[in-house]
Amino acid sequence: MESIRELCAGRVIVAVGDITRFSGDAIVNAANSSLMGGGGVDGAIHRAGGDGILEECRRLRASEWKDGLPAGRAALTGAGRLGVKAVIHTVGPVWRGGSRGEAELLASCYLESLALAAARGLERIAFPAVSTGVYGYPKAEAARVAYAAIARFLEGSALPRETWLVFFSREDAETFLGACGSPS
Repeated sequence: MESIRELCAGRVIVAVGDITRFSGDAIVNAANSSLMGGGGVDGAIHRAGGDGILEECRRLRASEWKDGLPAGRAALTGAGRLGVKAVIHTVGPVWRGGSRGEAELLASCYLESLALAAARGLERIAFPAVSTGVYGYPKAEAARVAYAAIARFLEGSALPRETWLVFFSREDAETFLGACGSPS
């Protein structure tokens, strides 16, 4: 994983790589509400982690999330075969033009995920770019929302110590940095 920039006094690390290879305490899954796996990051995490993650997601669906995990919410499972302790599943909003609460829901994805990590004592977590794939959220807009939410949370919390933002391509990482006012 290639770290390309540190922000927030080194507590936010922008990197390029495969999130399923992150070495830390938890990775965040850009899940769909079914929690049963899917395409993109969600599918990659389920494939790399194995059946254990799916079984835990089925238990979540049978208990507290019978109707599926709503957009903006987060839930934690074990990590199966991944090299982390936990997977935090969050469902980002589908982009519908920006006037239907998308920014608030996206911010909530990051805030709830960080709160779960802090409550569990997780020190190093990694996020993908939630909602910017098939859900169509414009990458620069998503970057501004994500960074503001993360920075706000970290101001008031000692944990997580490090929050990694892992992008699949350098171009996406540079879009994030440019949108947040940090030249690449």
